[in-house]
Amino acid sequence: MRKQGNSRSQRRLAAAVGLASLLTLGACGAPAAQPDGQQASGGPAKAAAANPDLDPGSSLSAQPAPDFKLVNQFGQPMSLSQFRGKIVIVAFVDSECTTVCPLTTVSMVEAKDLLGAAGDKVQLLGIDANPDATAVSDVMDYSRAHAMVNQWDFLTGSASQLKSVWKSFSIYVQIQQGQIDHTPALYVIDQQGRERKVYLTTMAYASVGQEAEVLAQEAASLLPGKPKLASEQSLAYIRGLGPGTRTTLPAVPSGTATLGPGQPRLLMFFATWLTETSDLRSHLLALNDYASAARSGRLPALTAIDEAVTEPSHDAVHAYLGQLGKPLAYQVGLDSTGRLADGYGVQDQPWFVLTNKAGKIVWHHDGWLPAAALEDAVRKASTSSAASG
Repeated sequence: MRKQGNSRSQRRLAAAVGLASLLTLGACGAPAAQPDGQQASGGPAKAAAANPDLDPGSSLSAQPAPDFKLVNQFGQPMSLSQFRGKIVIVAFVDSECTTVCPLTTVSMVEAKDLLGAAGDKVQLLGIDANPDATAVSDVMDYSRAHAMVNQWDFLTGSASQLKSVWKSFSIYVQIQQGQIDHTPALYVIDQQGRERKVYLTTMAYASVGQEAEVLAQEAASLLPGKPKLASEQSLAYIRGLGPGTRTTLPAVPSGTATLGPGQPRLLMFFATWLTETSDLRSHLLALNDYASAARSGRLPALTAIDEAVTEPSHDAVHAYLGQLGKPLAYQVGLDSTGRLADGYGVQDQPWFVLTNKAGKIVWHHDGWLPAAALEDAVRKASTSSAASG
């Protein structure tokens, strides 16, 4: 399985490369685009501009968006021009992504929901940004895993067709060390087919709802009557909850899970949509072996953390765990705001984090590990931490 690059620095570097190229092209015959928050003085715009985990958007010169002809997850031919008369939100999404793309996907859907009835005048499009997973079945699998089948059109095509679209929108796509890296760009195109704004999704879970609001505000400003959003929130920076902070989360199916300093802990961050790229059931049940070894007291206890903020529904993890067929021997907590993932530096799903009793991260791992390998890695990291501390 290939995953999109998981480093926050890689992610922002790729974004910077793609955006720089995009703005250079957009500057031909027009002023260079600037993030609106840098020019506006209003409270929400100022808060958004000062939020390092939120892109307030960069204005474009209202040039006609490049048209394209691709097929959606049902194999139906589609073009951008067929959606004239609607606002179109176009995101470039890796069809096997387990890092930033699910955050983009959630923000798109939430933005449309915030518009209420006016959301019917907004079309959501995804364009595949994975050169190794371009089949119709690939974009359908992603759509199913994220409950997006009937909420958007996820478009794909031949390698040459996709490369042409990426180039026309100045999207950087590359395979580096076996991982997909691409510009996490999202465009807002108006009813006349003109590019109005571009946004870059950051690897920050707590800001997903804020990004949705920013997108919804932009769409509302282009719609007749400028409809009000169903709800609004502060766009100020949301601080993560790190391992040095004692935190209590709701647990599944009931109870609470307590995290933080006081004793060594092993956390495993995941989401149910990992069923698209791995045998999630087998991996979760295999962790029962680690939990059994931890009960001897020689290893830190394991707590799994579901990234509820990126789940397709509030009860997704409840439903999924309920049909495993066997109970899990460890707790599952719900990170419903994304603050825990940000505080623990989560860059991918699954993501393992080991903390010592002082509440400091001493080891992390990206991806699944066999129980024996996990036990060995945790044991070595724990021993090394104790020796140095």
